[in-house]
Amino acid sequence: MSTETYQFAVSGLKVDVVRKQIKNLHLGVYPPRGRIRVAAPLGLTRDAVRLAVIDKLTWIKRQRAKFEAQPRQSEREFVSGETHYFLGRRYRLRVRERSGRAEVVLNGKHGLTLYVRQRTSPEGRERLLLEWYRAQLKELAGPLLTKWQNALGVRVNSWGVRKMKTKWGSCNPKTGHILINLELAKKPVQCLEYVIVHELVHLLERKHNDRFIALMDTHLPTWKQHRDELNATPLSAECW
Repeated sequence: MSTETYQFAVSGLKVDVVRKQIKNLHLGVYPPRGRIRVAAPLGLTRDAVRLAVIDKLTWIKRQRAKFEAQPRQSEREFVSGETHYFLGRRYRLRVRERSGRAEVVLNGKHGLTLYVRQRTSPEGRERLLLEWYRAQLKELAGPLLTKWQNALGVRVNSWGVRKMKTKWGSCNPKTGHILINLELAKKPVQCLEYVIVHELVHLLERKHNDRFIALMDTHLPTWKQHRDELNATPLSAECW
């Protein structure tokens, strides 16, 4: 047996568990609804996993309360009049039909226009906006990655943008590959920079231990402020 998955409840909370070939237990509480997930070594008994969760109940409930307190957008239909975010700023969406090519255009500080062909479905309008977000995010992330690779003395082999459900970013130290969550296009630039630094520091220290924190404090002293700002911004209405 290489992996085992199961669920259990404690204090009215559902906990998802995956037991696999790892050395240490990892407990996480994930947005937007505070899903609880445990990754545990195969040699750890179910009772031991349960006790580890019980020991962290106060922290778990505190994290879930933070997610519940975050503002949430209503479900988007991609029609004129909706509010959409870009780089932390609110924009009023306008949808305009035309025969030319589809594109997204910023109109000053408050307007965002989707130019689409006639009878473009809501799904098509959403795809257009997401691809625009992706292009904008890549344009912003590239220079930041170069800046912080030089500052930290590390190098990534590859990086990309992906819509992720539980993480703002990820780093695989073995392959040197970094992923950035597409949702960061909606957040302030300093939040994107914080995530990039966070993931690059994992090339120096894989765990979130004292050394990791010390590296973050040294290179980006305001990282906790940016982390809190990121966690305070509106969440997508998507049911992750």
